[in-house]
Amino acid sequence: MSQTAEDLSQAFALGLEPESDEPEMESSQHYDQLALLVSMLEWHWRAREDFFIGANLSVYFRREQLAQRELRGPDFFLVQGVERRPRRSWTVWLEGGRYPDLIIELLSETTARVDRTAKKALYQDVFRTPEYYWFSPDTAELAGFHLVDGRYEPIVTNSRGRLSSRVLGLDLGVSEGLLRLFDDQGELIPSLPEAVAREQALVERERERAEGERRRAEQERSRADQERIRADQERIRAERLAERLRALGVDPESD
Repeated sequence: MSQTAEDLSQAFALGLEPESDEPEMESSQHYDQLALLVSMLEWHWRAREDFFIGANLSVYFRREQLAQRELRGPDFFLVQGVERRPRRSWTVWLEGGRYPDLIIELLSETTARVDRTAKKALYQDVFRTPEYYWFSPDTAELAGFHLVDGRYEPIVTNSRGRLSSRVLGLDLGVSEGLLRLFDDQGELIPSLPEAVAREQALVERERERAEGERRRAEQERSRADQERIRADQERIRAERLAERLRALGVDPESD
């Protein structure tokens, strides 16, 4: 629900963290892409407690940001070196003056022009965000920029055709039409559902391997039992033949 200027003014005056005031995502495709980005990084950094990820969350960076908020919050942003806890918004003056270290905007027909111009200028000149990326879930267009002497310069694709992020220590690239993260070995960073599915697949393969070993062991035991039975049968036949020969006065052990 959109907040009024009075709501924000009261929150700011009390030094409280205001609610986010962002619109809904453009489409389910945009929502799925955003959820994927969040899930990948949170899973990859699951052991860390020193970062915050904002997803379609307002960034309040000046107290006079009341009635006119022409620039909405980023679709995805990351701040490192802060407490990992839930937040209702990102309010710069309540966070020790910290701005996002990395921002990703998801382009759409209604936002692409602003994302490429006004927001890029804001993140460069005001936020001073070290890395800025945009990605289109519709066309798979991906571009990245990093601050060089206070100006955004394009990030050139690496030998794998991806964009290397110094902030993340990971690569950004497109796979099957989706923006994905990759490690320094070029391996895909899984999301939580993918990691769970991968672990389940490993468990299932191990179960199948153990079951195969059990079946093979049973088959070996069965073959050993059959060999033992055949050996016993041969021994009994030999003993009976020897008894017949002795009955006829023939020593079966003589040459």
